[in-house]
Amino acid sequence: MNQPLFLHIVERLEGFLVKLPDKIQKPILHELTPLKELFLKQRAPRFVLTGSHKIAVQEIFGSLFSAAQPSDLRDVLMEVFRWQNINVGGFGTVHLLDARGADDAAMRNIEGELQREPADMFFHLVDGNSARPVLSRDTETLAKLVGLSGADPLQAKVIGISLVAPRRVTTREPHGRSPASDNRDAESKLQAALHGHPAIREHLVQVLELPLLPIDHGTSQTAPKAARFMALLAKELPNEARIEMVRISRDKQAQTQIAQVLVKSTSAICAAIGAQPIPLADLPILTTLQLVMVSGIMYIAGRERSLRAATEFVAALGVNVGTGMVLREGARVVLKFFPGWGNVVCGMVAGAGTYALGRSAIVYFLEGVSLKDARRTYLQSRKKSPRPKLLKVGSESEGKTAVR
Repeated sequence: MNQPLFLHIVERLEGFLVKLPDKIQKPILHELTPLKELFLKQRAPRFVLTGSHKIAVQEIFGSLFSAAQPSDLRDVLMEVFRWQNINVGGFGTVHLLDARGADDAAMRNIEGELQREPADMFFHLVDGNSARPVLSRDTETLAKLVGLSGADPLQAKVIGISLVAPRRVTTREPHGRSPASDNRDAESKLQAALHGHPAIREHLVQVLELPLLPIDHGTSQTAPKAARFMALLAKELPNEARIEMVRISRDKQAQTQIAQVLVKSTSAICAAIGAQPIPLADLPILTTLQLVMVSGIMYIAGRERSLRAATEFVAALGVNVGTGMVLREGARVVLKFFPGWGNVVCGMVAGAGTYALGRSAIVYFLEGVSLKDARRTYLQSRKKSPRPKLLKVGSESEGKTAVR
């Protein structure tokens, strides 16, 4: 499932909305908003490096993104002071702008780049093996660049990073100091410098310490701190950049969170459509939405985007595509003598079938259970899971709040 196809599906769904009562159109559009941000507007995250320029950018990138391979870093310096696209281990792409050590002429180039493509996150770096003060000119440069981050004054965020290279010396050094105490000093000084600057404080997410890994460290030596750092990025980035980041980080918690947003929003939309008295007319819409949901979960897990592969999974699961609609029509026959309530129940059936299908896709593609266990999850979810609530006018959608 590529973005042009998803755009076509969204356009079809929005065209279908005109057939629905006015009171249900707005809530469905609310549920579509997080899906558009996550999948239709999907793009690579944009990161800017500021601070100490004594460490090679290849070492920095390899330390920040533990999934990166040595081959990913060879062309990082193709063009300095400009946005660069860097593939991370084949899992995704990030945009990187190295603004460290820029003179006045270079700063003008950087400002133009940020006005063209605002940054999502600034990484302010210091040498964690040194107890030297944080340079005020570096923090002033950071504050200036953060102010160019876009129309939303709080859009760009800042993470302070103390990069610590391994040391062979383990004994105490003169004056009773040790390498570990220098590391703590560097981190605490960075925290004080960033938090003490008014223009930076409101953008500051966290100050942390990361190990400086050699370029050829490989994924087998991924540090736990680096993994937690990438999980933090997946949480703090705007929705448009989160999909690419969770694929790079391979953080199961972040992947599951976004997948649940997809399932909840899709289920709520299917429930709203299924509650409308339009016999058989919604079959293409419900079927397409269910397949888009499954293919989206597959993509979040790091697999290829493919409606065909989603169809094959649903078939292997032993579930009829459009099952929510089929069961809804059966319920409608039984409940046709109860106007109003019959439509509500039919919508709940359509939404519950979609929700159960989404849950089975999550446990299969993200949790790695067998197909047999995924099928069992589907059946249990239909029976035990809370039915997705029908959308209410004026209420904020469940999926929307889950995203942020």
